Amino acid sequence: MLQKIEEYEGVSILATNFIQNIDEAFMRRFNFIIEFPFPDKQCREKIWRSIFPVEAPLGDDIDFEFIASKFEIAGGNIKNIAVSSAFLAADAAEPIGMKHIVAAAKYELNKIGKLLLKEDLGEYNNIIIFE
Repeated sequence: MLQKIEEYEGVSILATNFIQNIDEAFMRRFNFIIEFPFPDKQCREKIWRSIFPVEAPLGDDIDFEFIASKFEIAGGNIKNIAVSSAFLAADAAEPIGMKHIVAAAKYELNKIGKLLLKEDLGEYNNIIIFE
């Protein structure tokens, strides 16, 4: 890969979640390294509040503060959860609500190797079925 990058005459944009695994010789070839810090709770809440389009039917039960504090995930994962929850809600012919978001979050967290336990959901622990 190093040889390919050195031969390439255009602009290359690379992304990784594992910068610590990149070889030092490889890193020397980079002109710029831009770090995107993991979003804190306040930033995640802003992402959650803006992720759904205005046209999306949102239920009154969505607790953005709760989901921002409980789901310590990146913006891309939040987007995946938002899209999945919209599909779940559409399939049930309902507005997007906490049960759809929590179900989608459970699936997304599982995908990235994180476990969502019933106890983690506090007052919302009864809105989806845990197996």
